[in-house]
Amino acid sequence: MIRTLTSEDFESLYAAFTAAFSDYVVPLVLTREQLAEMIARRGWVPELSVGAFDGDAMVAFTINCVEDDRAYDSGTGVVPSHRRQGLGRELMERSFELLRERCREYVLEVIDRNERAVELYLATGFEVTRGLQCWGYESSSLPVAESSSSLSLDDLKTRRLDDSDVEPSWQNSDGSIRRSTQEHVTLGDDRGYAIVFPDRGDLAQLAVRRDARRQGIGTRLLQAAAAVAGKPLRIINVDERDLGIAAFLEHNGAKRTVRQVEMSRPLR
Repeated sequence: MIRTLTSEDFESLYAAFTAAFSDYVVPLVLTREQLAEMIARRGWVPELSVGAFDGDAMVAFTINCVEDDRAYDSGTGVVPSHRRQGLGRELMERSFELLRERCREYVLEVIDRNERAVELYLATGFEVTRGLQCWGYESSSLPVAESSSSLSLDDLKTRRLDDSDVEPSWQNSDGSIRRSTQEHVTLGDDRGYAIVFPDRGDLAQLAVRRDARRQGIGTRLLQAAAAVAGKPLRIINVDERDLGIAAFLEHNGAKRTVRQVEMSRPLR
């Protein structure tokens, strides 16, 4: 049986998520709290999400999130015992039906080495829109003193036309930062800023005003974010068309981890 979800399905969703991603290309192991935070930050809408059930057990799912008139697939998975039965395609088709009245576009990301998933999404109407590189950063320097910024997200949004060369991915957007249930710290001043989530070491945004670049500001912000987190930073889904940020990260010793592709499908 395939049906829409409710918030009361979270425990079943957690169990299915854990099983489905236990043998993923990059195994993904989250606590209940981490999964709840992840889907809250991304804008989970239970009634626009779907699950497949075998008796009382959820065996497949699509976690759909919404912001304005765009939808985002925060995770589609099938537990190992129920794969190769067409459930992934059925969940996609059901998601299209549910989302069409509310959203104009459906977006997702998938690791480029996950060939079966890429083939499924291409076959159901998605097209690749950009490549996204993930990075890891561990500072070898002593903690850097850097004051927290008084700038609000609205201030940053106004300044982003001058600061950022590409649009942040869904997880790193202003909306996702606002929805987060975890504390984030904003570092910097009117020349540049960094937004970091200390709990997991997620560096959501880092930008330096164009006329203030090549002065070491970005490096100080990167090191300060690592100091605030107290752990290696995860820098998720950086648009690979931004050659400047890639060169900056490599220069500072960041290491490439996995590469994803962002895919999009019109719903209308």
